[in-house]
Amino acid sequence: MIITIIGTGYVGLVTGVCLSEFGFHVTCVDNNPDKVALLKDNISPIYEPGLEQMMRLNAEADRLKFEGDVSQCVPDCDVVFLAVGTPSIAGGEDIDLSYVFSAVDDIAPHLTDGTVVIVKCTVVPGTCERVRQQIAKLRPDLDFSVVSNPEFLREGSAIQDFMRPDRVVIGVHDERGREVAEALYRPLKLQDTPISTTSLAGAELSKYASNAFLAMKVSFINSIADLCEKVEANIIEVSEIIGLDQRIGDKFLRAGPGFGGSCFPKDTRALAAFGRSVGTDQPLVEATISFNEDRKNKMAERVLETIGDPEGKTVAVLGIAFKPDTDDIRESPALPLVELLIKNGVEVRAFDPKAMEPAAKLYPQVVWADDPYEAAIGAHAVVIMTEWNVLRALELERLRDGMAEPLMIDLRNIHRRKEPARYGFTYVSIGRDPASPAQ
Repeated sequence: MIITIIGTGYVGLVTGVCLSEFGFHVTCVDNNPDKVALLKDNISPIYEPGLEQMMRLNAEADRLKFEGDVSQCVPDCDVVFLAVGTPSIAGGEDIDLSYVFSAVDDIAPHLTDGTVVIVKCTVVPGTCERVRQQIAKLRPDLDFSVVSNPEFLREGSAIQDFMRPDRVVIGVHDERGREVAEALYRPLKLQDTPISTTSLAGAELSKYASNAFLAMKVSFINSIADLCEKVEANIIEVSEIIGLDQRIGDKFLRAGPGFGGSCFPKDTRALAAFGRSVGTDQPLVEATISFNEDRKNKMAERVLETIGDPEGKTVAVLGIAFKPDTDDIRESPALPLVELLIKNGVEVRAFDPKAMEPAAKLYPQVVWADDPYEAAIGAHAVVIMTEWNVLRALELERLRDGMAEPLMIDLRNIHRRKEPARYGFTYVSIGRDPASPAQ
């Protein structure tokens, strides 16, 4: 089977590389010539563990190619994936579908009879039907199929998520689309991966419902963490107990400064806006959005309050990416903190293993360090914002010796309370009342 992927962002590139790993011949297309040049040199424009190595191996095996022109590959392929961006409309909650329909306009003249167009990007219910109608309008005599195949990739573990997913969702309009999509994922079916087939709208909605539920789970445990601080309770212990219930599970029950990234914020806003547009409000999702934004700001304010008078203070922010194993800083909880500290005249020093380059473009006034110890030099506090492994294994004595004051504010609860205290730190975490058993 010959496959073309339109778009080499996070979803498109990972999808193309992994499908080539299945043995299919894949061409990834992007209209950015600089990006295409990088990809042809087997250089990934995004950071994802293991991705560049897999790119190189499949390119060398002649299963993976990169192009800038759809006319060079679409006419000869069996399947076209649309994997372009669907960002939020500037200043609004709805998603911008212009990239999707621009891609449809680009590929339509080159499609041949029997081609299956698979929409991989995250789109609101009804979009795939609109794609089908648009192609039919542009090519009224064309025999084609449209499939919805939402992605469920986590940044930092996307390859594992694609190669060994919890499930594959296929939304179909006709039998041919279903057969082709199931053939694509046959390698996963042989591993006993559940393949769920539904309508186009059912597949589209399943993506939003999944992300919204997980986002609500994060906000719920953060709310319980606030409650733990008012009583003799430890959020880590409470989370473990809740997670033992098989109906709930232990994933996404780690208290923190709020969720960020490219998916949860955008998708919850889009689902809420879509619900309003069809007259079915989503109050739980709306509350999650509001709580999370408030959470990020409150955590930033907590740091400012903890350091006291900001005049002459220096704070080391450890972790800028919204989660570990990615360079993505979109809507990261670290950003409101950095902005609030700068606004109040605090000198900010910062470190992140992967996200410093994009962050430095936003905050040139921040001093960017090569490691956490350099970031902590002269600091009156260190704030842990991302649970990178390198921050779990800090040499606490070395960290303390470079600081002006030994204050650690751990907004990810990655350290046991007794350990920093043993090295002379005043240790502040979240959801762990001082009177509860130390952990």
